[in-house]
Amino acid sequence: MIPIEQLEQLDTPSPYTFLYIYTPFCGTCKLARKMLDTVEQTLEGATIHEMNASLFPDFMQIYKVESVPCLLILNGEKVEERIYAFQSVPYLYETILHYR
Repeated sequence: MIPIEQLEQLDTPSPYTFLYIYTPFCGTCKLARKMLDTVEQTLEGATIHEMNASLFPDFMQIYKVESVPCLLILNGEKVEERIYAFQSVPYLYETILHYR
């Protein structure tokens, strides 16, 4: 995963951006990250960015992120999908594959 320290780092050449949003002390976030790591390693060419929600409160408000963990799928600046329930690795794999 590519950590986001500045919002400018979200510019990607592909049409879709996959942004995993978490907080450091969230146990569920740690589990979700492991699931996304597995997907990223399995799905060749998939790049998932990660953002600490605590450091970007304005972004959370603008993009209406209600809770963490969250996988935000962006098409440019438009939100295509917000995933809060990280059901399983196959579910995440299929979802990311759909948008690639």
